[in-house]
Amino acid sequence: MTSEKQAKASHRGIPSSNEFREFIGSGWANPDREPTPRAAVADHAARRRTALSQQFPGERLVIPAGGLKVRSNDTDYPFRPHTAFAHLSGLGAHSDPDSVLVLDPKPGGRHHAILYFQPLAPRDSEEFYADSRRGEFWVGPRPSIADRESELGITARHIDSLADDLAKDAAAARLRVVRDVDSRLTELVENVRAQAGATGSEQEREEADVEFARHLSTMRLIKDEWEVGEMRKAVAATHKGFDAMIASLPEAVRKGRGERWVEGVFGLYSRHEGNGVGYESICASGDHANTIHWTKNTGEVRDGDLILIDCGIEIDSLFTADITRTLPVTGRFTDVQRRIYDAVYEAQQAGLAAVKPGNKFSDIHAAANAVIARILHEWGLLPEGVTLEQTLDREKGGWHRRWMVHGTSHHLGLDVHDCQLMLREKYMDSELQPGMILTVEPGLYFKSDDLRVPAEFRGNGVRIEDDVLVTEDGCENLSAAMPRTSHEVEEWMARVWANA
Repeated sequence: MTSEKQAKASHRGIPSSNEFREFIGSGWANPDREPTPRAAVADHAARRRTALSQQFPGERLVIPAGGLKVRSNDTDYPFRPHTAFAHLSGLGAHSDPDSVLVLDPKPGGRHHAILYFQPLAPRDSEEFYADSRRGEFWVGPRPSIADRESELGITARHIDSLADDLAKDAAAARLRVVRDVDSRLTELVENVRAQAGATGSEQEREEADVEFARHLSTMRLIKDEWEVGEMRKAVAATHKGFDAMIASLPEAVRKGRGERWVEGVFGLYSRHEGNGVGYESICASGDHANTIHWTKNTGEVRDGDLILIDCGIEIDSLFTADITRTLPVTGRFTDVQRRIYDAVYEAQQAGLAAVKPGNKFSDIHAAANAVIARILHEWGLLPEGVTLEQTLDREKGGWHRRWMVHGTSHHLGLDVHDCQLMLREKYMDSELQPGMILTVEPGLYFKSDDLRVPAEFRGNGVRIEDDVLVTEDGCENLSAAMPRTSHEVEEWMARVWANA
């Protein structure tokens, strides 16, 4: 087992006599269960494994799901499998902790996929009633070996056989593992390598593992048709969550602790429409909007403020949306707020126009950044004498970045910041290709204590973010149904409130 160990309280006792064990393990009806149907993702996951197999012929590849993390004493955080495991197995929110996917080398450079996990224990076992972490009486049933094989179309085995199977033949010397998921599994792999006479230094083997993890991350750059469909579902679910948050704004103002109220409303929809939030929600009202990753959500929501909401629902397949809208709490922008908002909208439009095959990923930021720089120069916010050309100089410029320090785009999918292990130069300079999904999210942030901007600007922060699919001839804004212009946002809010 790779899960963290829990502290066990000595004062809690469960009967352990043979008589009790025999009694609680008997008298249950035989389960009337149909075979688990083959999952819709199974064939797509198989194609991903085939592509991976071609890159690492003759090597045994180990991709762990990870284990449970202790929250406190004998309670755990909700389990989410490692992204590479989810991508290659096809298992999403219903993955089992401590599972491991192994691609076992076959002659001809191919691989045999095997899923190792702890299957459902029989009801005459002590685990059934006494194991508060895994027992069926405590946390519900787990799948059987047959269930997983039927669902995924791959071989499944008990986790107890993993160590022997990794070490069974000469391929044990040619192992790669996703190292950072679980230290104990990585230690097991290192021991197997050493006993099998693996060549190269420990550092060289670690570098090979890092290369493996980077390749797994890069594999997710281009989404297949099933993945695009899942992203559409995540965006649609998130739209519902935004509608609910808009409907909740008057109550958030009235009740106090409004940021928490708005966050809680979205959390409700996240659990109902999907698996949960894809990342910690940002519900930043007033000056909090100028803290780019404000996830504390401890502030008030006040009439007259803008509230910047950056949220995404992760659906059961673990694909997540990532959408930002900046809303006037009263339903109407002030003249100054509209001026700032419209500037960010213009920058986003430029970024969206740059999303097309043949352009580089970095072109998206360059396009939005140029608009931000021009507008700030026109507003007279740059230091005296600094020209537009000077501030846009990559080596010596950047004065305008004081008010937008972040980038404009990132890849999106199973992770909110997907494909993050790619080398920077390959990430930034990669050519946009159909099937990529990314965000476009410029912003302007004027902190309340910023003496370099007019007083009426201070305390206003705006970001607009959409999820975009690269197509054959340009792009599709997957979240286009969520209004973006300042006037459309006002109409959206009025419509939601009228129907609430």
